[in-house]
Amino acid sequence: MVTAVSLVEKLQPIEDRYEEINNLMAQNEVATDPTRLQALAKEQAGIAELVTTFRQYKAVLKQRTDAAAMLEESTDDEMKEMAREELGDLDAKADQLQEAIKLLLLPKDPNDDKNVIVEIRGGAGGDEAALFAADLLRMYIRYAERRRWQTEMISSGDGDNFILEINGKGAYSRLKYESGVHRVQRVPATEAQGRIHTSTATVAVLPEADEVEVNVHENDIRVDIFHSGGAGGQNVNKVATAVRLTHLPTGIVVICQDERSQLKNRVKAMSVLRARLLSSQQEKIDVEMSQTRKSQVGTGDRAEKIRTYNFRESRISDERLDVNFHNLPELLDGDMDTLIDAVATSQQAQALEDQLG
Repeated sequence: MVTAVSLVEKLQPIEDRYEEINNLMAQNEVATDPTRLQALAKEQAGIAELVTTFRQYKAVLKQRTDAAAMLEESTDDEMKEMAREELGDLDAKADQLQEAIKLLLLPKDPNDDKNVIVEIRGGAGGDEAALFAADLLRMYIRYAERRRWQTEMISSGDGDNFILEINGKGAYSRLKYESGVHRVQRVPATEAQGRIHTSTATVAVLPEADEVEVNVHENDIRVDIFHSGGAGGQNVNKVATAVRLTHLPTGIVVICQDERSQLKNRVKAMSVLRARLLSSQQEKIDVEMSQTRKSQVGTGDRAEKIRTYNFRESRISDERLDVNFHNLPELLDGDMDTLIDAVATSQQAQALEDQLG
């Protein structure tokens, strides 16, 4: 539990740095150096709200100390009652400010406002796993529709391997918690004995990367063009439009074949490739913030899971939470906000605990 003392000890160096920046920016050699001045101003702006809230918090703590002393020292009953009321109000203010500080202390994910690329693959369970992967695809499309985000299929060529692009402000901030192995427990339509089967699908949510963030050299890419094996009518048999990109330095392979145009397939494949490369780069920079596909989806084994969908009980169990949800049909129809909010709150609490030590 975070105490007032530990919070003050944690934040005092940040306030001291804020004042240090003020003094530095007032110095002539800094004021005449635009580059350094801009860097200091950016750093100060990044902690300004936290420092302001911290100062309010310290002022409330001091007022509380004074009110407690008055309650202890006064012999007048009316004064004591006033002190008790003031203490109650100050405790409430202190709690509110502490919660605000906790949120401000959480590290900001620079990818939160980005569009995303969602990769869904059938895992263990054969045909039932492929069907479940398609169910998850529909769930994310319906969720995007509810939030008025735009969706576009990038690849659905293999039947159990889908790549979906979702464009909308804050898409990554909401969907990043979906990365991992999803497990389903249900009776397949082909099961005559009514036995429950367990299958899995893996989900990877990658923030979309632009050319500025990930510079892909043409010489590092091998491009293969071939006839599409997916839907598309007679056109797929007459014209080679499917594109396979192989990033030679990393071995990453991306295949796109849903479009009738070779150019469109290549553009989509490059978008996926950049997202995967950005994810890989982030892993090297900060393992804890890694969004790489390997760390997100594991091997697809039944034991590696973040969530279980139990159809017989109409129950969803998220392994990161100590709570069950009993709205499975609604969830699969895209009503995901309650579950995502619960996971986000849990993850933020863990991040805060790590931040405060």
